[in-house]
Amino acid sequence: MTDATALSDSLALVESLIARVELLEDKLAITELLTAYSPAVDSGSADEVANLWLEDGVYDVDTGAMHGHGELRAMVRSASHQNWIMNGAAHMMTPAHIRIDGNKAVATCHSQLVIKDPENPSGFKVLRITANRWELVKNDGVWKVELRTNALLDGRPEARALLAAGVVK
Repeated sequence: MTDATALSDSLALVESLIARVELLEDKLAITELLTAYSPAVDSGSADEVANLWLEDGVYDVDTGAMHGHGELRAMVRSASHQNWIMNGAAHMMTPAHIRIDGNKAVATCHSQLVIKDPENPSGFKVLRITANRWELVKNDGVWKVELRTNALLDGRPEARALLAAGVVK
């Protein structure tokens, strides 16, 4: 092996390692962004919830879509959301399957809303379970949510399709 070949092989190895580390860093940053949602929404931290999204980002839930930071903050501050968190609630999310393509990514997971059961003072009940698709964009090195789509897992084919779109090649 010549010195030039060894140098070329070393440079290729370094470039490959750099790309792999960048991918891992992006997946970790996306995971941290997604896992910040539950503590933020359950603590009523409206600004923190909104700041997970792009300024014009959308959160599309079966009950309606929220567009932009103002509507996201309003959701967290709404009487119904405040009632849930003041009486005991937890937004629980499974680990996400993350696919990255340049500065865009899709994360697919499940979430559930668990609330204090008013009929059982020492118990909780699952209020809803949803399929989640998070579409993310990386701007200036920071990942933000462009669109989060939730679909209620109540047998609807749309929810299964949303999950499949994130994992089927």
